[in-house]
Amino acid sequence: MIKPFVLIPSYNTGPILEKTVKEVLAQTEYPICVVVDGSTDESDKAVSDLAVSESRLQIVFKRKNEGKGAAVRTGLLKSRAHGFTHVLVMDADGQHPAHEINRFLGYASRYPDAMILGQPIFESDVPWERLYGRKLSVWLVFFEVGGGSIGDPLYGFRVYPIDPLLIVMSKPGRSERYDFDPEVAVRLRWMGIRSIKLDAPVRYVCRESGGVSHFHYFRDNLRFVCLHAKLVVQAPFRLFARYLNSK
Repeated sequence: MIKPFVLIPSYNTGPILEKTVKEVLAQTEYPICVVVDGSTDESDKAVSDLAVSESRLQIVFKRKNEGKGAAVRTGLLKSRAHGFTHVLVMDADGQHPAHEINRFLGYASRYPDAMILGQPIFESDVPWERLYGRKLSVWLVFFEVGGGSIGDPLYGFRVYPIDPLLIVMSKPGRSERYDFDPEVAVRLRWMGIRSIKLDAPVRYVCRESGGVSHFHYFRDNLRFVCLHAKLVVQAPFRLFARYLNSK
């Protein structure tokens, strides 16, 4: 029997954070933790007020913005005291489908030793650079894990077993920002964690509708390059070790 919760890291997501949290509250009965990662836009005020009347909602504040991975780690460490075993991580910007939470956690309940990885179904209005720019990451991760068990490594709507996730995140500097999603998926596969891929829609929210993106194309793509350079070098050794362990 698993004990899951929903974790939503947020940094300066504006009014859409409140909308996202309300959608999650309406779609599921699971506990929810919002980690406010050093936000300066006062987006946390509305959800803080909401938490007063919603016992399932917890707000965790970080004084300094340290990135998605660091925010997830903070939420996971807070959860340990409450005995949670699994976490569904989703973005605060309205792109991930709250109505799919119960389905994903249902699979996690049936396969508690697996990670449940969302596979994005894009709408027709998705920017072409988002759609095609991720193809290189897909190919690199295919090589790094020796197959297509991860699929799309950049889609962050996922369920993880908490203990192995904390293990792969335990080294300082690992998986702290946008590199969180691909790195932890690869390292969990290297650990032997099974992956189950489920299709899930992506809703692109344009800026005019309140959509927010803090992805910096040069800085964060450089971070991805450095990450994959490291993983590609390590991959043959990790895959060989896994092969030996399976004998």
